[in-house]
Amino acid sequence: MVRKSILIFIVLPVFMLLAFNKGVNKDGKWKSLFNGKDLKGWDTYLGPGYDASGKQTPALGLNKDPNHVFSVVDDNGEKVIRISGEGFGAITSKEVYENYHVQLMFKWGKNTWGPKKGKPKDSGLLYHCVGPDGADFGNWMRSQEFQIEQGNVGDYWGVAGGFEEIPAKRLNDSQYVYTPGAPLLTFRDKTTVGRRCIKQGDAENADGSWNTLDLYCHGDTSVHVVNGKVMMILCRSQQWSNGKASPLTKGKLQIQSEGAEVFYKNIRVQAIKVIPSELLGN
Repeated sequence: MVRKSILIFIVLPVFMLLAFNKGVNKDGKWKSLFNGKDLKGWDTYLGPGYDASGKQTPALGLNKDPNHVFSVVDDNGEKVIRISGEGFGAITSKEVYENYHVQLMFKWGKNTWGPKKGKPKDSGLLYHCVGPDGADFGNWMRSQEFQIEQGNVGDYWGVAGGFEEIPAKRLNDSQYVYTPGAPLLTFRDKTTVGRRCIKQGDAENADGSWNTLDLYCHGDTSVHVVNGKVMMILCRSQQWSNGKASPLTKGKLQIQSEGAEVFYKNIRVQAIKVIPSELLGN
């Protein structure tokens, strides 16, 4: 019995490590998360949405998308993912990732819907996604957000209990901006600081042009990069659940539908052993 218990103790952590990163090539080579044909490898989830008149519609749930909010379309001879925005929710990776670099490209479409009608177009890359679907406003999992919104690409939002520590300075009574060298502040919902940190500078391309986003995650640290420019470095990734904090360093990926038409392509991931020192300013 003792030998069997020792064997289980040794094998189980190895098995768990492989399970968490089975979607990542172990040699660090890129692995595509979009096959250019369909949404294989992803689930869809749609929470409460809005129709063309602005009337709220009920949640549809997991892998129910009769209006094709999520689809693959032709864009100048290239297959890309189209998210119509006519419905709030996300595509969710089937795999769980830890210690990785994700890269993708996005550009805005023309349409906006519901409460986002006529407002800056909005989406987002959610990472370290855990727990039930729809935990945040009925639409998204608990996670950390790499904001994708016109004028704010690269911001941070904590989603459904996700929170980070980020060096930042207060901009006004309710806004804080990432500032290297500033004291670390905890960005968490229902606190005086709140759950949003504004990125430094602006690197988004003109509306309708493709943008490249890079997200680096290793341990409890992550880096948001927009078109080659570091927007912020985030530390001590955690989650608040059942009245206590715990580490949040691995999970699924979600790409949001949030009331705006947006296109994605070249979504890929690679395993990393460290975050490149040049991104950390070392």
